[in-house]
Order: sequence, then C-alpha cells, then structure tokens
Amino acid sequence: MIDRRLSVAPMMERTDRHFRYFLRLIAPRTLLYTEMVTAAAVTRGDAERLLRFDPAEHPVALQLGGSDPRELAAAARAGAERAYDEINLNIGCPSARVQSGRFGVCLMREPALVAECVSAMREAVRVPVTVKTRIGVDDRDDFEFLATFVERVAAAGCRSFIVHARKAWLHGLSPKDNRTLPPLHYERVAELKQAFPALEVIVNGGVTTAAEVRTQLGFVDGVMIGREAYRNPWLMAELDRIVYGETAVAGSRAQVVAAYLPYGAHELEHGARLHHLTRHLLGLYHGEPGAARWRRELTPQSADACVEADVLERALDAMSSLQGCPGVSGGGRRPKSVSTAAAM
Repeated sequence: MIDRRLSVAPMMERTDRHFRYFLRLIAPRTLLYTEMVTAAAVTRGDAERLLRFDPAEHPVALQLGGSDPRELAAAARAGAERAYDEINLNIGCPSARVQSGRFGVCLMREPALVAECVSAMREAVRVPVTVKTRIGVDDRDDFEFLATFVERVAAAGCRSFIVHARKAWLHGLSPKDNRTLPPLHYERVAELKQAFPALEVIVNGGVTTAAEVRTQLGFVDGVMIGREAYRNPWLMAELDRIVYGETAVAGSRAQVVAAYLPYGAHELEHGARLHHLTRHLLGLYHGEPGAARWRRELTPQSADACVEADVLERALDAMSSLQGCPGVSGGGRRPKSVSTAAAM
C-alpha cells in the first residue's frame, strides 16, 4: 500500500529522473511523481526513454495526460509494466497546449469522460490509479461542482484525489500566474474530505513549511509539496522525518552529494549532460553560508570531460572547507549510491 501522507508534485522541467534520484537521497520515504507525460507520447513515441527511472526512486508515480480512454489505458499499462507504483491522471494543468489537446484541467467540465478514462486505466493495471485536479475551473468554483466531479470519478474506481487548492483560469491568466492566483482555499479541500471520508484526499498548493504540513494533516490525508521542494530541496529531509519518523534520516547535505556522485558519474558515462545532473542541486544549500559559491562551483565554464567528471567533488570539497568539515577528497563519508542501474 502506498503511503501518500507526503509527496512531491509532478513539475514540468523539474521532476525528471535525475532530480527524483537526488531527492530520494534526501527524503527516503516521500512519494515522488514524474513530470507529466502525455499518453500519446508513450504509445506513439520512445516509451523506453520517457518512462525510464532508477529502482532507487521507489515509491514513484507516473503522471499521464490525455483524454482518450484507450490511449490512456495503453500508456498506464506501459507504466505498470515498468514497475511504477501508481498511475496518476492530470486533471489540473491549465496551459494552452494542454487545453488544445483536450486534457488537463479543462476535463473538470467533463466528469463522465474522466470517469471513463479512469475506468479504462484501472482495467489495464493493478497498481492504483489516482487523479490530480483543482478545486474548480473558471466560473465553476463552488463546492457542488467539485463534489459532483469527485463523486462521478470515484464511482469509476478512483480512491485517491490530489487537489490543488486553487481554481484554474483557462483564459486571462498564464499558467505561471495561475500558480499564485487566485487565492488558495484549503478549507475547500478539507470540506471535500469531510464529504467523502472513505476517499483519500491530498492537498497541494502553497505549502512551504513544516508547521503548514502539520496543520494540513489535521484535516486531510496527505500533503503534496510543489516548487518549494525544488527551490529548497533540503526542506524535504525535515518533512520526511516529521511525517515518517526518525527512521527516515537523510544524513547531511555533504553525505547526500557524496551518494549522488556515483550516479552522476554513471550517467555522464552513458551520455547525460552535466547541466542536466547539476541543475537540480543548485538549491541544496539554500539559505546556508556559501550557497552562492556552491552554485558557482556547479556551473563550470569549461565543457572538458575531466572537468565534468570532477565538478561535483570539487563543489562538495569547497563547501566542506567553508563549513570546517572534511570533503570527499579529505576523507569525508561517501555513502554508497542506492542504485545506478536504470529500470527497464
């Protein structure tokens, strides 16, 4: 059974497999989500590349976008065959590109179609099928609209709903602006849990502190952290400990980087670009002395292969010297990588 008390949201150009591997070293038990992948891309494109992940990422969920039940079922099956722990359907993205493809949050207006999609996906896989949605869309932001949507989709077999506590505007606001506007309404998500006590309800949107997580868990079943997990990834170490107890211990930032080194070296050897590996680490020392130097060390000017291979070790040694503790080359602890073999 998947524990959804704490999770990190699917974020385009953020939660790729490199970031998920890195975050798993920080938060041992937090549920991770992929970026949204369209069902069409999976069924008609390079599924091996799109769905690749490292076994160390478990528990990890695949988020799909689409509105064709048969295509979504095929994509869900492909994800389940590659051992994803959950398949999630995106009913929350407001971007114009997503709308033009008739998926994302615009489908809140078509609960019967969403129910058909969920039913087809559930028939195709044995892992849980969940839905991520909003509290409303455009002028439909009343509780009755949300409850009717959830009731219809739940009847198709969905037991877990992740609800962004902000309604979506399909026109007039950019997707970027819609991350902060209009205001959040956590009470609407709490009301949903009260109305459907048998369903699992997870709140998403704007939660950035441990105190806020504790508060939300008093009303709903779980909390999904969004962009704060990327801006300040070390926050997830604290939250993982709070939610799951002292057994979920990440160690120090230096230990996390040392554990990431073998993975980075392996990926570089197999064609990954340095920037794709290091960009996710820029916020690791957020708010700490030397954070600016850390970011500089992770952005080498040279594209020389030797420089690429050493950049993480040099950055870690630089931070260790600032903090008065041994680095990698100075004998600091270097935990073994959880895994370096990509899942097939």
